[in-house]
Amino acid sequence: MEPSHYLPRVADIELSLLFPALSAISIEGARGVGKTRTATGRVARVLDCQVPQVVELLDARPESLIEGAHPVLVDEWQRYPPSWDLVRRAVDDNQGSYLLTGSTPPVSWPMHSGAGRIVSLRMRPMTLSERGFEKPTVSMGEILTGERPKIAGETTRGLIDYAHEIVQGGFPAMRNESSEITRAALDGYLDRIVEREFTDLGRALRNPGALRRWLTAYAAASSSTATFEKIRDAATPGEGSKPARSTTSHFRDTLEALFIIDSLPGWLPYGTSLTRLNEAPKHHLADPALAARLLGFDEAGLLSGDRTAMAGSRNHSQLGALFESLVTLSLRVYAQAANASAHHLRTKGGEHEIDIILCRDDRRVVAVEVKLARSIDDDDVRHLKWLRAQMGKDLLDAMVVTSGSAAYRRKDGIAVVPAALLGP
Repeated sequence: MEPSHYLPRVADIELSLLFPALSAISIEGARGVGKTRTATGRVARVLDCQVPQVVELLDARPESLIEGAHPVLVDEWQRYPPSWDLVRRAVDDNQGSYLLTGSTPPVSWPMHSGAGRIVSLRMRPMTLSERGFEKPTVSMGEILTGERPKIAGETTRGLIDYAHEIVQGGFPAMRNESSEITRAALDGYLDRIVEREFTDLGRALRNPGALRRWLTAYAAASSSTATFEKIRDAATPGEGSKPARSTTSHFRDTLEALFIIDSLPGWLPYGTSLTRLNEAPKHHLADPALAARLLGFDEAGLLSGDRTAMAGSRNHSQLGALFESLVTLSLRVYAQAANASAHHLRTKGGEHEIDIILCRDDRRVVAVEVKLARSIDDDDVRHLKWLRAQMGKDLLDAMVVTSGSAAYRRKDGIAVVPAALLGP
């Protein structure tokens, strides 16, 4: 993708509603998701804290933040942590409007939370619709209203196309017509995480190789609820001495702080008849392309049908697991734009599980199953029917997302939608 070409993002919709009505918004997310590019088009002035002269100016003359045209983007603010408090105080004094972009600050910095002054907005890698993969015909925003819109549309996209999107990824600057260039960019991204990001956050990393192995094992557990003990064991096969739990917890916590791990929490529907639900998260990386690179899969490898031993309770093709991650990424972005949260459901005994639960503030939900198959039968919707029987009118809609060609509603009312046709 040419650097000068900007693809509109779902976050643009959210920012248009919130900014500058809200004086300060921190756009958060993994490095490379497009935060700076999206923010730059909405401001009159940019203060890039990666530039030494900018940091020197803010350090010597904090009032330079306020002076000049507004709105202001404070880019990579964590490179100069005092900038957060400068913005917080400026908002308190009603002096201008600000966007901030960056990662989690160094743990050693005694920073005020900014609660009530600086609002956080999560930004993830590009969804299928943001990539221009296909023109969407089914709006998740409409489905979340509970109006049960008409489900229609057709696509020629198939498994080969989805495998291509999985390995291409949704990081704007890394997408390239050359698969070799994309692979090199993703490899460099992973190397940076292992070799630099931990220390940049001020967190010790004694064994980069152990982190790489653990991250690879986590990638192999994509779309599963594998225990972290199983992931640790998968990272150290044949070794009598395993890393301490504190070590692997350190890996997990830091990777979450960097937004590299983006696990899907278990759904706990308080105030309903549903009980005995498993709270364990379902594992996902920020982008399934990272998992594919860690596991050494290209398009041909994903399409070969090789079955990969997973660290979780299910053993299925890696293409199926990463297709679910790709759909989950898109649905989380669409749900956020509609003020809904994303979860998964699994009963403690494993009798019932639903891949994605999109929950509105009023606790009414849309349930989504993800199936790699092109066609759907009654067995594929049995968990959705079970949930509908449990929830009644509190289940706004139910859907199966597939790799098929047509979007429609079954006679039982359950929507069947190809992933390519989903949009915000």
